[in-house]
Amino acid sequence: MYITGIIKNHKHKLLAIYSMPDHIHIFIGYNINHLIPNLVEEIKTSSNEWIKKQSLSKFKFEWQKGYGAFTYSHSQIDIVVNYVRNQEKHHQKKTFREEYLEILRKNEVEFKNEYVFDFFDDVNNWE
Repeated sequence: MYITGIIKNHKHKLLAIYSMPDHIHIFIGYNINHLIPNLVEEIKTSSNEWIKKQSLSKFKFEWQKGYGAFTYSHSQIDIVVNYVRNQEKHHQKKTFREEYLEILRKNEVEFKNEYVFDFFDDVNNWE
């Protein structure tokens, strides 16, 4: 709800949001008057502070550096909303690493491994 508020306060339209233990998917109708890097920075900075103040994690919480942002056509909205909402089921078949690298390859995004996120494949085993 906190992140939803940030998105709405900047006049973006939240279409879907789902958080996994090691990443979050946020699908928005984009307000072109607010830059994506600024939105991501505010989401990370503000929610990080809020999570710490609320003691919502027994671990030291911190967002990773970087993010991925992808665009989709209006005709793909239902497909992407369904994809975001079904992350838990989806990740029973693929890790975040596998998912993210597949998205980059499918969209022909050139990347260097040293600039891709640190992935935490065993995050579900943390206690």
